[in-house]
Amino acid sequence: MRAVRRILGWLVGLAVFATLALMLWAVTRGRPQDLPWAPLDLGQPIGMFTGRKLAALTSDFPQCRALLDRAGVRYAVLPPRKGEGQCGYSDGVRLTGGARKIAFVPPGLGVACPVAAALSMWEWNIVQPAAERHFGARVASIDHFGSYSCRRIYGRDAGNWSEHSTADAIDIAGFRLTDGTRITVVRDWRRGDAKSAFLREVRDGACTLFATTLSPDYNAAHADHLHLDQADRGSMGWRACR
Repeated sequence: MRAVRRILGWLVGLAVFATLALMLWAVTRGRPQDLPWAPLDLGQPIGMFTGRKLAALTSDFPQCRALLDRAGVRYAVLPPRKGEGQCGYSDGVRLTGGARKIAFVPPGLGVACPVAAALSMWEWNIVQPAAERHFGARVASIDHFGSYSCRRIYGRDAGNWSEHSTADAIDIAGFRLTDGTRITVVRDWRRGDAKSAFLREVRDGACTLFATTLSPDYNAAHADHLHLDQADRGSMGWRACR
C-alpha cells in the first residue's frame, strides 16, 4: 500500500507540475488560448485546446451563437429539422457573410453551429494565409458537396450514422481564388505542386479545429473532398486526422 501511495503521490505531483508549467508557458508567450480553461474566442489565434473547445459547442447552441456574434460572423438560424432515426438538427445556421466574408458554392449552405464556428476560424487562420503564401491571392469562395444528409456512414443500410445526419459535417471539394485560380481536391491533391501543397496545408490546419478531418490519404471514398466534422466524442475527446 505504501508503494501505491507513493506512486499516486508522484503522479499527482507530476500533474500539478505540468499544470503550473503549462500556465507559465501560456502566460509568458501571451497566449491564454493555450490554456484548457480559458474561454474560447473565435477571433483569437488557434490554441492548443481550441479544437476541443469547438467540439464542446455541440451541446451548447446559445454559447456557440454568442461566439459567432462576438466574432462578427453573420448567420441566420435555421428551423429545427427532424428526420429518420437520429437524423436532424436543432442547432443549424446558414452563414451569410460578415466583415471577413467568404462565399460557399453552391450558396445557401446550412451547418451545425460548431461547424460554422470551426469553418470561420479555419478561413481566418489557415485557408486565407495559405492562399496568400502559395499564390499571392485570397480565397474568394469554397466549393462544397454539402452538409446535412440523412444517412449512415458511406451510405450503408446499417451501422453508425454519419455526422452528416446531424449537419455536424461538411465535405470540401475545392477553392476559387480572387485571381480566378481554381483548386480542386480530386484533380490537385497528388500533383506535387503549389496547389497540392496548399490542399495539404489546409487539411493539416483543419485537424487542429475539427474533431475529424479525412482526405484522399484516408481512402478512395474521400478522393474528391475533405471531410470535416465536429463529432461529439464526449469525455474521450479523441481526434481523427488522415
